[in-house]
Amino acid sequence: MLSVIVEGNRLGQRYGKNWVIRDLSFSVPKGVSVLLGPNGAGKTTLLEMIATIRKPAAGALSVVGASATRAAEIRDIRRRTGYLPQFFGFFPGFTAQEFVEYCAWLKAVPNKYIVKLSREALSRVGLEDRASQTMRTLSGGMLRRVGIAQAVVHSPELVILDEPTVGLDPQQRIEFRALIRVLSDQTSFLVSTHLVDEVQHVADRVLVLSDGQISFDGSADELSAKSHDDAIGDTVLERGYSAVLSAGGRPTP
Repeated sequence: MLSVIVEGNRLGQRYGKNWVIRDLSFSVPKGVSVLLGPNGAGKTTLLEMIATIRKPAAGALSVVGASATRAAEIRDIRRRTGYLPQFFGFFPGFTAQEFVEYCAWLKAVPNKYIVKLSREALSRVGLEDRASQTMRTLSGGMLRRVGIAQAVVHSPELVILDEPTVGLDPQQRIEFRALIRVLSDQTSFLVSTHLVDEVQHVADRVLVLSDGQISFDGSADELSAKSHDDAIGDTVLERGYSAVLSAGGRPTP
């Protein structure tokens, strides 16, 4: 069993001539890891590379032990991971069950297991009673839960979530965090957010991305310990995060 589920070595990505991520080396262990960073830090770009949506422009990237730069291994990565982008598309007339079944088919789940596994996935996210409801009629929180269901329907080793709580109200965010804690017993998660308070409730590991570089890698308690009197924030954790960002993308000692 892998102890490190994602590893990048001198990783780079660019848009045209502009490098968004450059010479980035990092690792993500099993468990729940949260990728923090301000808007524009490169979080979505990094997750898209990990999810094999974008091929790295430079360096090496290993996901669940396979190379994200080799075509045959990319197919293997996609079978072994789940992905929920910040904004995911769906057919509004599909029922929740039909949508998850369709995603299971895309993930190459054998036909004889698709219905059963889709029902189980919806049950795991607490939506078994909404399986026959159309996607257009679901609330924002329920849609996020369906998004999680499609990401875990094939029992992946890693689930990648990009800003999963955007647009959710406080109660929905609490329910979402509780769901991740339950599901993490069987699956590793890499979750990106710019909401610092998400970290202390779910994260085994915290990575802070700033200007395309990892400026912090450690626990939530270790991030809090970076706080100082001049740092901005309402909590010790927020002040620790602010202090890390003020270091200008340099790894903090």
